[in-house]
Amino acid sequence: MTGLDALPRPVAAVVGAGGVLGAAHVGVGYALEQRGFAPDMIVGTSVGALNGAIAAAHPDEAAPWLDNVWTQLRRRDVYQLGYLSSRASLFTDRGLRRLIAGSGLPSRIEELVVPFTAVAMDLATGAPALLDHGDLPSALLASAAIPGMLPPVERAGRTLVDGGVIAYVPVHAALQAGAASVVVLSTGPESAPLSPDIPRRRASAIAARAGLLLLHHQIQRDLREVSRHIPTVVLPTGIEAWPSPWDFSHSKRLISTAALAAGDFLDNLRIDGPGLYQWVDLTTAPTGPDAGPHGTGGPPASSVQGGGP
Repeated sequence: MTGLDALPRPVAAVVGAGGVLGAAHVGVGYALEQRGFAPDMIVGTSVGALNGAIAAAHPDEAAPWLDNVWTQLRRRDVYQLGYLSSRASLFTDRGLRRLIAGSGLPSRIEELVVPFTAVAMDLATGAPALLDHGDLPSALLASAAIPGMLPPVERAGRTLVDGGVIAYVPVHAALQAGAASVVVLSTGPESAPLSPDIPRRRASAIAARAGLLLLHHQIQRDLREVSRHIPTVVLPTGIEAWPSPWDFSHSKRLISTAALAAGDFLDNLRIDGPGLYQWVDLTTAPTGPDAGPHGTGGPPASSVQGGGP
């Protein structure tokens, strides 16, 4: 067997953070569904938790369901100023609550068709909070509670915030849940190879670059650690021009571009034991004895990188 069929079970779909960029998850989902992929469990962080929960509730039609959600979303549907705002956050969570309520989800995590875990962060300890049972709406609100932007969630005696702070791509949570392999849906420039560009000497640009580096290194560290134990497939989106964090008008473009890129990748995927399998741009990839092995195929000037770490 090759490709996804060769992944040992149980296999987890790991859905990363990314805010508005989560529309790309939908395109990747189309590519997976068209190739008959059905995960045994789903683990999500932040927007990936919401997307993952909808997929877990509607496994036979997850991509079309999510497509309908994302192509109708506008900024005011998620980020709302209002009288409920407090010193704990800039925006209220009324919009997010309304979005969750209209997503055809059950009230409890255990009632989802596919086993599901939402990842949040305990604001007291900094430890990941793996929410795999109990009230589903509060779990999703907690996982998506961007610190300072959306209010923290009190759940089971803990104060919880966005899981992307501690696990932007929650592969460790999937390994802890017993996954024998993972298929990762991640989004945004944080997940792509870093450009060597030095930002302009402006405070905002320097802060943005530092944040990008922080998340990129967290993602790559977690992927490498987990791939030492199990096959870890990271699906590409093919997106180079990302919209701003507030701009929901690009959802159709993100969905269609990601569907094509992930589909091409999957058609060339070959699994050969534990390792990190991801698209690599050979025009910017490192060279030399420590560059790592390259596997089969891929589009021009690219490769599916795999094999042991």
